[in-house]
Amino acid sequence: METCHRLRAIVASGLLGGLMASAGATGDANRDVPDPPGYHGTQLTGPLPAPFANEPANHPARIVGWSGSEQPKAPKGFSVNLFAEGFEYPRWLYVLPNGDVLVSEARNGDGPPSPEEAATGSSFAGESPDRITLLRPGESGRVAKQRVVLLTRDEGLHKPFGMAYFEGFLYVANCDAVVRYPFHPGDTQVSGAPKTLLGLAPRGYHGHWARNVVIHSASRKMYIGVGSDSNDAEHGMGLEGHRAVILEANLDGSEERIYAGGLRNPQGMDWQPVTGVLFTSVNERDGFGDDLVPDYLTSVQPGGFYGWPYSYFGQHEDPNHRGERADLVQRAIVPDVALGAHTASLGLVFCRSDRWPRKYWDGAFIGQHGSWNRSQFSGYQVAFVPFAPDGKPSGPPEAFLTGFVIDANASHGRPCGVAMTRDGALLVADDAGRRIWRVAPSDGPAQAARVDAH
Repeated sequence: METCHRLRAIVASGLLGGLMASAGATGDANRDVPDPPGYHGTQLTGPLPAPFANEPANHPARIVGWSGSEQPKAPKGFSVNLFAEGFEYPRWLYVLPNGDVLVSEARNGDGPPSPEEAATGSSFAGESPDRITLLRPGESGRVAKQRVVLLTRDEGLHKPFGMAYFEGFLYVANCDAVVRYPFHPGDTQVSGAPKTLLGLAPRGYHGHWARNVVIHSASRKMYIGVGSDSNDAEHGMGLEGHRAVILEANLDGSEERIYAGGLRNPQGMDWQPVTGVLFTSVNERDGFGDDLVPDYLTSVQPGGFYGWPYSYFGQHEDPNHRGERADLVQRAIVPDVALGAHTASLGLVFCRSDRWPRKYWDGAFIGQHGSWNRSQFSGYQVAFVPFAPDGKPSGPPEAFLTGFVIDANASHGRPCGVAMTRDGALLVADDAGRRIWRVAPSDGPAQAARVDAH
C-alpha cells in the first residue's frame, strides 16, 4: 500500500502549464476555510477532521459474488433485475442511440492475480480482458437477449474504459490513447481499423489507468479524464504532466489542451441536462485517515484548478505539500458536493427520463466502487445526488442502490459504471460481481428518456 510521507519537500516542476500558472496571490494558506458544503462522510457530519486523525487502513472487501436470488436493493417503488452476467471485469457502460449497450471489460494488471487479489476483486491486478461487448436488449428491455464481442486487443484495445459514439465513429479511451473506429448503431461488428487520435500517459496509481471520454456535440470537442500517476505526488511532479486533469481536444485529436486541473482522478463525466455544464466524479487521495479526503462531484469550470496535490476540498492545504504553492492553494475551487472519503466514486450519469419520480429528474447517479483505505467500509453502493430545477445540486448524496456489502469484511460485488437506457432504466456495472444490474421504477409504462443536445 502507498503511504503518505508527512515530512517531505517536493519542488513543483511547473508542468501543470499555463492553466495553473501563478496568480500572484500571497498570504497564509492555513487561513480559516469554510467547511465543504454537503459533506456527509461515513460516521461524520461535522467539519473535516485533521489529517492523520487515525492511522490509514488497508481493508479491502473480500468479494463473495452473488448466488441464487441475491441481488442489490433499491428504494420502494423500484425494481431490480439482472440484465446480463458472465463478464470478466465489466468496468464501464455506454448506451448507443439505437439502444444497444456497450460494455468495456478491462483491469489494470498484465498477469494473473494472486489469491488475495482475486478474493478482493482488485481492479489493479490480474490480466486485463481488453474487450468491448455489445448487448442488445430484448423487447421488454429488462434483459440482454443478444450478446456479441465487438472489439478485442487484436483490434487495438489496451485496457479500454470510456466509450462514445458520434457521427459514424465509435471513440474508445484506452489507457494509453484515444482511438476511434468506423461504426454505426445497429452494427454488430467493426469493419475498419482503429485510428489513434490522442496519446495518453498509460500508467497510474492503483486504478488510475482508466481513461474516460465524452463528446460535446455542439462544439464538436471531446473531453478526456486522466488520473494522477501517484497518490499524492510522492514521486515528484515531474511524472504528473497532463495528469490529474480533464483534457479537451478536437474530434481528430488536434488542439489538445488542459481544460481543468488539480483533479486527482476524474472518472465519471456527464453533461448536466438543464445547464449543459460538464460534471465529473473525482477520487481523492489516500493515507490521511478514515475520513479524509472526501471524494466529490463537481461542475467543471474551464481553466479551473481543484487543488491536487497542494490542497484538498478548496483551500485545505495538504500537509505533504505545505508552503509549496500557496498561489495554487488560494486558487483551488471548492467542489459542489462531497461524496464521502474513500468511497471510490467512479460512475456518473444524470437522470434524463420522465419515467422516474420527479425528485430524480436531472439528478446524478454515482457508482461508488467502495473503500480499501478505511477501517469501516464506505461506498459499495450507487448514490444519488438531487439537483434543483436550475441545474445545481440541491442536497447531500443519499444511498440509492445498496445491498452489496455483506458484513464488516465481505461484499457481493463492487458497482462501477452507470448508464441510462433509452427506455429510462438505470444500468449498473458490477465489475467484481461480473454482472450488470438494471433498476427501473416499478409502476407506470416505459417512456423514452429525455434527450439533451450535449
